[in-house]
Amino acid sequence: MHRIAVAQTEGRAPSLAAAVVRGGEIVWTGARSSVDGHAPDENVQYRIGSITKTFTAVLVLRLRDEGLLDLGDRLEKHLPGTGAGEATIAELLAHTGGLAAEAPAPWWERTPGSLRPELADVLGDQPHRHPIGRRFHYSNPGYTLLGALVEELRGAPWEDVLSLEVLQPLGLHRTSSQPQAPHAGGWAVHPWADVMLPEPTEDLGRMAPAGQLWSTTGDLARFAVFLAQGDERVLSADSVLEMRRPAAPAEVAEVAAGSAYGLGMQIQHRDGRLLVGHSGSLPGFLANLTISVEDDMAAVVLANCTSGPLVSDVAADLVRIVAEAEPRIPEPWRPLPEVDRAVLELAGQWYWGTHAFALRLGTEGGVSLEPLSGKGRLSCFRAEENGTWIGLDGYFAGESLRVVRRPDGSVDHLDLGSFVFTRQPYDGTAEVPGGVDPEGWRGIS
Repeated sequence: MHRIAVAQTEGRAPSLAAAVVRGGEIVWTGARSSVDGHAPDENVQYRIGSITKTFTAVLVLRLRDEGLLDLGDRLEKHLPGTGAGEATIAELLAHTGGLAAEAPAPWWERTPGSLRPELADVLGDQPHRHPIGRRFHYSNPGYTLLGALVEELRGAPWEDVLSLEVLQPLGLHRTSSQPQAPHAGGWAVHPWADVMLPEPTEDLGRMAPAGQLWSTTGDLARFAVFLAQGDERVLSADSVLEMRRPAAPAEVAEVAAGSAYGLGMQIQHRDGRLLVGHSGSLPGFLANLTISVEDDMAAVVLANCTSGPLVSDVAADLVRIVAEAEPRIPEPWRPLPEVDRAVLELAGQWYWGTHAFALRLGTEGGVSLEPLSGKGRLSCFRAEENGTWIGLDGYFAGESLRVVRRPDGSVDHLDLGSFVFTRQPYDGTAEVPGGVDPEGWRGIS
């Protein structure tokens, strides 16, 4: 409570609400308000700005999982005639489509969406600022295009598709495109005086998929659980994991800051933790959703002011404070329910040239290969039906690991993307490319 009290006071926010999730459940909520006795609870709506983009990205990934598009497809294939269709869907999701950051004047966040009824009004005469695919450049119009893509392929308004396919299945009944009471009012706080000015609340129209939504700390906490674990009714665990992986080339400053962008999700390293989620802002509102998958925790912070508390810092601090005060209790060790003896035979030490690795058995027939030095190319592998394994992460992601056997059935070596792993360093009895000197290992004579 102390952290959000400091944030509300020092940030001079009319109100600030927060929630912490752990183990898939909301374990704490708190709020502070400038009006005595009227602190908002977890059901009060705030505008969440660009956290809306994560919802839009979920809709696009659903289309991909249903086979209606490929992320490598150019937008033009599904939504022709925009003038920005050379960018791929993945590039738009990752803000690498080269598009402008904002729509043409007037300032779209403080003017009605009716001023921009068509995609051409959102993109303008010169939609691009950078070569496509070359750099990360945050783009609100890019997510407008993704929303239009959803409408084109579903044949229904973005808001209706979102409600039917995401909000209702996840039980996010207090998330909506228009404010629903009780909701906070948006305020601008004077930078040099303790006075306020109400901000206009505009319907963003075509720009809605980039920042329209209103939500609560309770609903966003439940959404955070989904983004960490997946939900087969909406997106699988593998698909939400894909959203959380870096997908955009980082600028030098971003590398130094430990930040990146996935498919509709922001990624950062902070306090030794990998945090994912998204921030949001519109005139009158600030929002942040931060998840630490490793800690099985998330935090949501919402405020109703144009500038003030650094809600991303507050959310990250809430995760850190709880994780440090009460570290996650690991699951009890349990033996595997069953084991393939042919796979068990492979467990133990292997050598790639002179580099020592350990192969360990995982769950569901998977294995991991990790350097014994603790540094280097660590990857986990998923078992395939043909008896091989496919890399899931690290250097060997997507690469095939297979066992090469001798005519008598004994193991000769492991082949990993053409690299040969043997039981001994450059094992003379194995098929090592280039052969092994017949005189073997020797000292200096």
